[in-house]
Amino acid sequence: MNIIWMKVMIAAIFEVFWVVGLKHAEGFWTWTGTVIAIIVSFYLMIMASRKLPVGTVYAVFVGLGTAGTVFSDIVFFGEPFEKAKVILILILLTGVIGLKLITEENGEEGVES
Repeated sequence: MNIIWMKVMIAAIFEVFWVVGLKHAEGFWTWTGTVIAIIVSFYLMIMASRKLPVGTVYAVFVGLGTAGTVFSDIVFFGEPFEKAKVILILILLTGVIGLKLITEENGEEGVES
């Protein structure tokens, strides 16, 4: 896996942090952590979008973030485990992996209008 896809993966991890933070932040430090996670997440996603197609980066980012958020809800916050939910998340992840596998890196910094 190259560095550009690693940026997308790390951005998705930070997305899970800020989504959970939006629900559970109560004080100054938790809100500060949430804002920092938002900034890091979007910065990495934007950097990856310079070399990869934006739609693919966004789909992978959101798909992994969704799966991570559902997983963290089940593991850390007592959300009930439902087979149908897990099956649907696995289908989503299959699509995300498929997008990653068929997407080639673009050496250009962007497309001029």
